[in-house]
Amino acid sequence: MTTLFSAGRYSAALLCGALIPLGLAPFGWWLLPLLSTGILALLLQNLKPQGVFRTCFCYGLGMFGVGVSWVFISVNHHGGESIAISALLTGLFVLTLTLVFAAPFALYGYFRGDSPARQLLLFPATWIVVEWLRGWLFTGFPWLYLGNSFSDTWLAGWAPIGGVLLLSYIGAFSGVALLMLITGSLKLARNRPQGAGKNLAAYAIATALTSLLWLGGIILKDIQWTFATQPLSLAMVQPALTPSEKWNEDILYDILVQLRDQSAGYWGKDLLIWPESAIPTTPEDVQPFIDYLGELAKESNTTLITGIPLLKEQRYYNSVILIGEDQGAYSKRHLVPFGEYIPLQSLLRGLIKFFDRPMSSFSAGDAEQPLLNAKETPIATAICYEIVFQDMVAASANSAEMILTLSNDVWFGDSIAPHQHLQMARLRAMENRKPVVRVTNDGISAIIDEQGNISAQMPQFVATTLAAEVTPYSGTTPFNRFQSWPIVVFCLLVCAWGFQTRQTPGAENNLA
Repeated sequence: MTTLFSAGRYSAALLCGALIPLGLAPFGWWLLPLLSTGILALLLQNLKPQGVFRTCFCYGLGMFGVGVSWVFISVNHHGGESIAISALLTGLFVLTLTLVFAAPFALYGYFRGDSPARQLLLFPATWIVVEWLRGWLFTGFPWLYLGNSFSDTWLAGWAPIGGVLLLSYIGAFSGVALLMLITGSLKLARNRPQGAGKNLAAYAIATALTSLLWLGGIILKDIQWTFATQPLSLAMVQPALTPSEKWNEDILYDILVQLRDQSAGYWGKDLLIWPESAIPTTPEDVQPFIDYLGELAKESNTTLITGIPLLKEQRYYNSVILIGEDQGAYSKRHLVPFGEYIPLQSLLRGLIKFFDRPMSSFSAGDAEQPLLNAKETPIATAICYEIVFQDMVAASANSAEMILTLSNDVWFGDSIAPHQHLQMARLRAMENRKPVVRVTNDGISAIIDEQGNISAQMPQFVATTLAAEVTPYSGTTPFNRFQSWPIVVFCLLVCAWGFQTRQTPGAENNLA
């Protein structure tokens, strides 16, 4: 009977974990993550640490198995690997993320005591500590954060206060409170168990706090944290090139001609923006073309911003440069493991084709770099994957007036990943209350206003150019200044309190 009960619990955890990605873009069914986290808290009741680990392991398999399934497309379709190797690498990635999720969550089993009040305090705090750890452990993977689910809800008003992790906390808190109210009400309807009055008070308090948090988001959303400055006209170029085309030296000339032709008619805008690695070779290799662009930019009073690899001291950097009267460069600081550099490359290089791609030998840029400054507008820059790191973006956006992210989401194919990536860029706009200009190789290219709303967007997989206007914003938000630390420290303290005040397990607490 115990084995059957455990199998049912693990199956329920697996299914609940798979609900988390359905709350994110492109689906946006944000109520499902609330139910999912609440049910997980229910499943973890009375479990020892090993039982918590097993249950959370199943939950993580569901969450990451669905949520990052697009890795298979990157390895198989664009990396050229066989179905077997692609499935193996995707499986190893999901397994690693699952362990990073489940292992620290096992500490929840040491807190003991599953009173409604302790659950309401300790489960959301543990969830945030686990998300925070995943954001930096093994270089970090802050994807599938619960808080992203609420980008289009009232909770978005809390983003400039505490960022995506605060939204995650409120979401987990709300999920526990919702399930607590449902299950508690059912128990009270059937009978009046001992301590019913105390539990009823806890349910009422949980409901009231949850309501206040959601209603508070409405009020906070109307606060003007930052202030508009002079609008800029711009044009964004989307070339829609496949990886095999982009890094094929034989068609480099054709790529440059395409970029030139797609930009024709848009010189004269304040900014003309090309995506990540739009020019797929160093400036020295195409110096006449760079000089030609510089002359066009100066004659038309346009600043061209383009992604391009830079070579410095025998090291390659994934970079962005300004061409025209404005000058400047930014090199990517947070590289993608196995994508832009290969850990233990002396062992892994040559092992499989996926590890030997042309752009997999980049070096990380300096941790401290000056902002780009175009048309007297300070710009915080994030290349591709960097936009998902909320604290890194907030630190550079603190003194910026807009955020620029160049990307190449072609590796994700026609999957959920480009939509998830765009949603996270929208959260960065909400957190910093500054617009985000997102220019990608094949979509989803968009202009996001300071409230996180998409004001202009280009279709995916289409070579096109979009002319639009963006309004920069100056000033700072609380999240700009303090980033995720307030909510992280609070949750660490709550977890420390939970461990310090843990109860000695009784017979009912001995489930594995």
